[in-house]
Amino acid sequence: MLYSIKIDTEEGNMKKVKYHNADGCPIKATVDVLGGRWKPTLIYHLFSGTKRFNEIRRLMPDVTQRMVTLQLRELEEDGIVLRTVYAQVPPKVEYSLTPFGRTLEPVVQQMQAWGETYIATLPRTAVDETEASSWLCHRAP
Repeated sequence: MLYSIKIDTEEGNMKKVKYHNADGCPIKATVDVLGGRWKPTLIYHLFSGTKRFNEIRRLMPDVTQRMVTLQLRELEEDGIVLRTVYAQVPPKVEYSLTPFGRTLEPVVQQMQAWGETYIATLPRTAVDETEASSWLCHRAP
């Protein structure tokens, strides 16, 4: 994923403009969107429904607030996540998958299935460490 800085000559403001450089390769385009340590996990948790930021944080306790914010923002820019802000005090913000984001469900399910197969091949000590972070793939009740 590449970024460029665009300067608004009338206002004098600078803003970051995101564009993909997938070169027509569908694998690269997918990795451009899903690349990011926590993006597939965020998407996975949003399959079960709309969540507020703190709900997401509780589902991913070892991930920093800043990282969750950055990853959600990138997914929003890519049209995967919808961020809804309600005009109320205190502010209420909810995150959900867009219809396009929901098309990633079979992709993430396949990632989970592959991961389960891979974990089964690991030596027991490695599996014990993996189980310690199994919170990543458990949905909220």
